[in-house]
Amino acid sequence: MNYRGLMICAVAVAAAAVVPVGTADADVLSPAVGTGCAQEFDGAMTLLPDQTTYVTCRQAGAGLAWTPVQTPFPPNDSWLSYGPVITLHGQGMRNPQLSAGEWTATPQDADTTCAVTQTDVVEAGVLAQPQVSQSEQGKPLAVRMDTKLFYVELVGNCLWVKN
Repeated sequence: MNYRGLMICAVAVAAAAVVPVGTADADVLSPAVGTGCAQEFDGAMTLLPDQTTYVTCRQAGAGLAWTPVQTPFPPNDSWLSYGPVITLHGQGMRNPQLSAGEWTATPQDADTTCAVTQTDVVEAGVLAQPQVSQSEQGKPLAVRMDTKLFYVELVGNCLWVKN
């Protein structure tokens, strides 16, 4: 296995170890291309369960709908995680999907716990140990995304917005 594959496995194992117990994703509907989305998600992006299709909530006809986005795209300041892990690239990688700064994750229901695993670049070919932050059940989570962020994993039924 190459270095990148090894690091992806290590990050996935670290994230699996901290999947929040309070995350209630069994009742959460996954977004799908063409389905409606709520007003509070206007402009938000997410990654569909196929782990390859990115969509954004935007005006489509008479209302808002999840619309596919071609990659690469500029970093977005609003992301929806809906249960399963969503892995995104930070500014420590080419074509970042989100930018550094202060972010707030807001649970979409009282049973949800928002969690994030961040892995920074230390130097070329070297990644830091993943750093995990997790909210209390039903409470928002404030986190700082670093400029050297390589991967970030968002977990829980949460709306992540850059402040």
